[in-house]
Amino acid sequence: MSTTEIESYRLSRRGFLNAAALGAASIAVSACTTVGGQPVEPPPPANVEPPLLDYATMYAPVSDGGFDLPGIPFEKIDEQFLRQIVPDPTGQRPGTIVVDTAGHHLYLVRPGGQAIRYGVGLGRAGFEWSGDAVVQWKQKWPKWTPPDEMIARQPELAKYSADNGGMPGGLTNPLGARALYLF
Repeated sequence: MSTTEIESYRLSRRGFLNAAALGAASIAVSACTTVGGQPVEPPPPANVEPPLLDYATMYAPVSDGGFDLPGIPFEKIDEQFLRQIVPDPTGQRPGTIVVDTAGHHLYLVRPGGQAIRYGVGLGRAGFEWSGDAVVQWKQKWPKWTPPDEMIARQPELAKYSADNGGMPGGLTNPLGARALYLF
């Protein structure tokens, strides 16, 4: 992701939708493990800049790719999990995505010692992964195909197997509106 793409998040609804890809990335990397199991040190609240847009705009209903996404009741979400600009706690280069599983945050590193921080959910225990990866492929409204091992554990998912064509993109698809595929 280029610096230009990163800066576009501040400017447009399209940028917001692109940022939604990071939400999908949180699913893709939700089983990552933070080294040592310690969260990245959260910055003090006084150092948090204003949000990229006001929360009512960022979390408002939006149409995208033929789908109407409902608004998100951001007032019910702990403020630390709302999208915001924070001092970069990662030390990584701009454009890097860092998942802090212990703190339930995803950071998109920006220039100037800043990062965009997102709250993320985590995968099930026992399916952890740790390490570095590169985003090699991006998809809008991706199709989801559960792996055979998942179908063996949850036979009701067989209707979404590769043989059956997977689950089409949409509001109930576990990958969400965007997917970043890691290699």
